[in-house]
Amino acid sequence: MAMGFDIDGGTVRAFDFPMHSFLPLLDPAVQSGKLLASSKENILAYLAKSTGEAWETASLKELVEGGEWTELNDRFYQMLKFGTGGLRGRTIGRVVTKAERGSSTSGVPEHPAVGTNTMNGFSLSRATQGLCRYLARSFQGVAPKVVISHDTRYFSRTFATQAANIVAQMGGTAFLFEAERSTPELSFAVRHLGAHAGIMLTASHNPPHDNGFKAYFQDGGQLVEPQASAIIAEVLAVPSAKIEPAAVQGRVVSVGKEVDEAYLAALSTLVLEPGVVKSQSGKLKLVFTPIHGTGLQTVPKILERFGFSYTVVAEQAAPNGGFPTVKSPNPENAEALALAIAQGKKEGADFIAGTDPDADRMGVTVRNAAGEFEVISGNMIGSILAAYRIERLFEQGVLTPANVSHAALIKTFVTTDLQASIAKKHGLKCVDTLTGFKYIGEKLKDYEELAGGRGTADFQTWRSTLLKKSTFFVFGGEESYGYSGGDAVRDKDANAAVLMFAEAAAWAKSKGMTLLDYLDGLYVQHGLYLEKLGTLTFEGAEGAAKIKKLLASYKDKAPKTLGGRAVERVLNFGEEDILDVDGKKIPKEIMLMFYLAGGFRVAVRGSGTEPKIKFYFFGRSEVADKSALTAAKKELRKVLDDLWEETQQDVKVRVG
Repeated sequence: MAMGFDIDGGTVRAFDFPMHSFLPLLDPAVQSGKLLASSKENILAYLAKSTGEAWETASLKELVEGGEWTELNDRFYQMLKFGTGGLRGRTIGRVVTKAERGSSTSGVPEHPAVGTNTMNGFSLSRATQGLCRYLARSFQGVAPKVVISHDTRYFSRTFATQAANIVAQMGGTAFLFEAERSTPELSFAVRHLGAHAGIMLTASHNPPHDNGFKAYFQDGGQLVEPQASAIIAEVLAVPSAKIEPAAVQGRVVSVGKEVDEAYLAALSTLVLEPGVVKSQSGKLKLVFTPIHGTGLQTVPKILERFGFSYTVVAEQAAPNGGFPTVKSPNPENAEALALAIAQGKKEGADFIAGTDPDADRMGVTVRNAAGEFEVISGNMIGSILAAYRIERLFEQGVLTPANVSHAALIKTFVTTDLQASIAKKHGLKCVDTLTGFKYIGEKLKDYEELAGGRGTADFQTWRSTLLKKSTFFVFGGEESYGYSGGDAVRDKDANAAVLMFAEAAAWAKSKGMTLLDYLDGLYVQHGLYLEKLGTLTFEGAEGAAKIKKLLASYKDKAPKTLGGRAVERVLNFGEEDILDVDGKKIPKEIMLMFYLAGGFRVAVRGSGTEPKIKFYFFGRSEVADKSALTAAKKELRKVLDDLWEETQQDVKVRVG
């Protein structure tokens, strides 16, 4: 045995690990600059704390003796950390070792990638143990209950089963879905089953080589402070990936259809105009694609419940973690919807809807006046749904001038200001949150607690209670194609989004127009709001350092002008104290917002779920009428495109 040291939460800890023939190669690699010092320490920690299976050691031996230092740095330079989407990383390495490939004859390895910065059994075990340790401390004397679901990705079912067994070994009850289910259903199930927490195995719309672990608390929302930091501390304190069984063993309970039915019933309450929907049955046509993911479990069922006429893209219906028909399983990309668009043209569909692998994001294309399918952004989709739902609720007398101050639209800071204008016009408060739907979920928890808790109240009674005592959540969303229309689910919900968009499309068709016509009408009322998202990818340890350097440079040396417009104000979310409209302090986050002359703004932040830095560009212009929109859109898009081009050139200078 030999001794090494690692750092957990600032504490240096000694550990013993078996002496292997390849270990003497690490120090020379560090000294020559090929291997990071942190990578070496994490390799040693992994050897000490992993389950020690033969294939793990064999894989490390291959990488070290093969001189795969870049791969080793990417896999070991850090421990996976919780971001806006929880724990997420590669589960298949860029270099796949023979030991990891194992007996597999397909393109998918038998084992996930060895590493402390990869999503594998080591990371999963520590995360699950840490969560269970926190639950045992928070709910003393009660056996923890944890709901576990997974998407269709490689290793997702394996990870879900492993997590369930860990919960049981540690004395808890694991409610494990019988097969893949969506992230929003997992969020719903936590509260429906009275669980203390939930685990979702997914990497959302990331590439096929990724997977992840999303943790949810008993309110059905993703972890926020103070739970997030406390659970991370527990994870860091986990001594080993090996499990020490509790004195009293727990159990794994399979769940499925009963939760499905309850979730569908909750979704059904989102339809505001069932009569209008029924009147368009057989007239409105849509094509749906789950892009090989979990959306197939719910979307067809809820569409059938309301009589919508739809077809599914057969080539993308079967679950497949390789997502073989697309470059990326991301419905915000037109390429991912290409098969659906082709089918829609053939079938004369009014619109196309696609959901990502865990069905928390929805993208659409809508047939325009020329008969072509037009891709619309997440900002546009959210604005359409927000305005439509607010208008219907006023028409129905649910919202009135007397109670509208107790209603809210919730969005993120980097979501279009058009939604703020819509809320303001109707008298609703508009709540801005940081990026990540967990912050929207947190607001819903706050509103529920202020109203005294929902208890067993039905939907309409609960809505009335919120409008009297607290805040009724009308709609919420973020520009990255996430939407919510109710508080039964505490995360973004693509299943709900397809239903809500289909209803809005049916209403528009009943009025002899499309939702693109409706959106143009909003622009005439509120002004033309357009946005652009620019992303730059920097992978691995070297990439993480570049992102950190870039963000620091914007803080230390903010640009004086952008696109020829003076930067009039800089808002630093990492240092300034910012309150939302309810007076609640916004958590600190590394994000900067530049306010430019003429009403433009630019935001920059690092992605919490991918190795990317993101730039958000916002522009607005007045339009006299619909006839002026075409030219105004072209001009405003050109301004945003130019801002992005200038930004990319500036990044090259800043990175060096």
